[in-house]
Amino acid sequence: MTTGTTDPAVAAWREAHERVCALVLASGDERMEVRVPATPAWSARDLLSHMVGLGADVLDGNEPDDHGEEWTAAQVEARRGRDVGTLVDEWRSLAPDLVQWMTAHGTRPLGDVVIHEQDLRGALGEPGGRSGAGVEIVLDRMLGRVAQAGDGLPPLGLDDGTRVRVTSGRPEDAAVLLRADTVDLLRAVTARRTADEVRALVVQGDVTPWLPALAGLGPLPEQPLPGG
Repeated sequence: MTTGTTDPAVAAWREAHERVCALVLASGDERMEVRVPATPAWSARDLLSHMVGLGADVLDGNEPDDHGEEWTAAQVEARRGRDVGTLVDEWRSLAPDLVQWMTAHGTRPLGDVVIHEQDLRGALGEPGGRSGAGVEIVLDRMLGRVAQAGDGLPPLGLDDGTRVRVTSGRPEDAAVLLRADTVDLLRAVTARRTADEVRALVVQGDVTPWLPALAGLGPLPEQPLPGG
């Protein structure tokens, strides 16, 4: 697909955006009423409404630092009752301006679409989107957030089989090491894995002190999430 940009992060956003559009259109309105375990207050349609609304708010300059519940709830409520096709039409109409905005201001919206794509796929039972530049970029960014939240702890490493990312220092400095594929590591650092699931990824050290830092996007789930 032609993205119209040479920025890998912007190109990754365009690819993830189109994957999600295709996913939700193929799922249809009735199926999109399923509850999303990763965002339990929302149906899949509600989650899509948030994703569309985030893009609209970014372009409007309405983006608080904390992306709090009141802000995201307003995005969903403003689109209450709209069918999936209408939501996709709105999101696609925003895409060219969002590409320009991200080229000028940075690609924060990439994290939202990459993380929530897996939330949607898990709820709908439609695996996919498990590789590519978007996942790699967002994993790097989220590990940076985890590092800030766990400042002072022994270095945490994430091993995807081809590369070891660390919160500080060199790969060999990791006192705690998690090993999984890239998407599973991303889910672990975005509060999409239970504490027991995170512990099951450990191949070195004790991850327990790091668990609060892994809950930066919300509490770790008490039960395993389906799919992704």
